[in-house]
Amino acid sequence: MDPFIESFATAISLIAQAQPRLLAVVMLSLGVSGTACLLASGIGLAAGAALAVSRFPGRRAVLVLLNTSLALPAVVVGLVIYLLLSRSGPLGFWGLLFTPTAMVIAQTVLVLPIVTALTRETVESSWQVNGEQLRSLGAGRWTSGLLLLWDERMALLTVLLAAFGRAIAEVGAVMIVGGNIDGHTRVMTTAIALETSKGDLPLALALGMVLLGVVLVLNVLIALVRGWSNRAQGRSEGAAPGAAQQGHLPAGAAGA
Repeated sequence: MDPFIESFATAISLIAQAQPRLLAVVMLSLGVSGTACLLASGIGLAAGAALAVSRFPGRRAVLVLLNTSLALPAVVVGLVIYLLLSRSGPLGFWGLLFTPTAMVIAQTVLVLPIVTALTRETVESSWQVNGEQLRSLGAGRWTSGLLLLWDERMALLTVLLAAFGRAIAEVGAVMIVGGNIDGHTRVMTTAIALETSKGDLPLALALGMVLLGVVLVLNVLIALVRGWSNRAQGRSEGAAPGAAQQGHLPAGAAGA
């Protein structure tokens, strides 16, 4: 039998049998990436909305730095966090190096610029349309930011799904700060690299198929959310034919 076909068949068997070693790696990957995305979304949504509705000296420089951080090399982020968390580093007393917590920190740093930048862009577009109305109702900038976050929740949900996809597919930073320790810090991407180098192609293929499955599910969810958002927006515009003259007011703004 062809080695690739044999490896592929074995990988299918490992997935079907829910092999414990495979499941442990998958669950750790989902847990680390999910936690990182929750942390990044909590900070990034607030920061992005604040940047969208605020005007202050140096804002343009902040936006340039933010957009530049979108292209942060994962290995550089991993190296910086490694130096910070190492025994001789300023945060070495925490003892977090080569732990899942260090991996969460690394992925949070990588995902945070994505969430912040895309949130800022989405909320600022809505602010340009609805800002005058919100100000006329007495809503301050912070209140306006919160209302626009809620109004654009469907678009922002796709941002968070995309951020999770970025996090779970990351390999460089988590390998540096996590150490790829079997049963402790080994996630799908680092396990694929290791098992391939060891020649254990069936396990590497099985993990690769699971990772592709996760990415496929994320893309399907993004497509569904976008479709749902477009249909909801179409119904809203159809129910309010006067919106073209009055502008689209975010939900809840009337009580601001």
